[in-house]
Amino acid sequence: MPELPEVETVRRGLAPAMEGAVIARLELNRPDLRFPLPENFAETVRERRIVSLGRRAKYLLIDLEDDLTVISHLGMSGSFRIEDETLGEFHHPRSKDQKHDHVVFHLRNGKGPLKVIYNDPRRFGFMQLWRRSELDLYPAFAELGPEPTGNALDADYLAARFSGKSQPLKGALLDQTVIAGLGNIYVCEALWRAHLSPKRAAGSIVTKTGRPKKELGLLTGAIRNVIADAIAAGGSSLKDHIQTDGSLGYFQHSFSVYDREGWACCTPGCGGTVARITQAGRSTFYCPVCQK
Repeated sequence: MPELPEVETVRRGLAPAMEGAVIARLELNRPDLRFPLPENFAETVRERRIVSLGRRAKYLLIDLEDDLTVISHLGMSGSFRIEDETLGEFHHPRSKDQKHDHVVFHLRNGKGPLKVIYNDPRRFGFMQLWRRSELDLYPAFAELGPEPTGNALDADYLAARFSGKSQPLKGALLDQTVIAGLGNIYVCEALWRAHLSPKRAAGSIVTKTGRPKKELGLLTGAIRNVIADAIAAGGSSLKDHIQTDGSLGYFQHSFSVYDREGWACCTPGCGGTVARITQAGRSTFYCPVCQK
């Protein structure tokens, strides 16, 4: 499933085409995705201007005028592509099967008509309408923690959340009420960068007085940096994820531990071998030698 960097990559790819454009027509080729599409969806968004594109955790937010937001989740295989009708061809051509084009935004942006097409073979994604002013009340957002890219995430904040916890670090970091949008791939990578074992108790990197230890400061920096690097590289592009311009990101080629079971650890002078274990039903990749 796409993680935060993949969704941010999609947002940045769509923004130049969608922001400021008017939805001339919304074409719905089926009544549902994972859930039924919103009632009167096409009629509600018709002739509304797209004010901005945002993101919360792993959700894409298409903000419209009149306090409306389209909340979109890519699911397992959802993707967007841009088709410029003035050129008569895909502006960013891809080989996705068009029979899975389920939602088509027909836009006017001052330069001519264009389409933004949502394609989802597995139909595990979804779209919902919500009031922009009430996004904090959206069920999936109500208890989300801070973004890993925001100023609210620091060592003091994590110390308060981890203090006294015996839960393994891997599970604590995947808790979306602690950090929003941080997924399995980048948790593995951040823990490796901070040289912390995924099996280590979360409370072990907090002092008895509730202050962050040095290791927690290193982990906070590692989380920020691994997410920033992945966004800059265009996301991991694993399996079905493809950028809006049809290209694949290249961060997967920079993985240090994820999906590298049996490979030599990349830490200079370590000499260890990347291992794979299962935690809470998810694969964890780490180096037993340098991650303590």
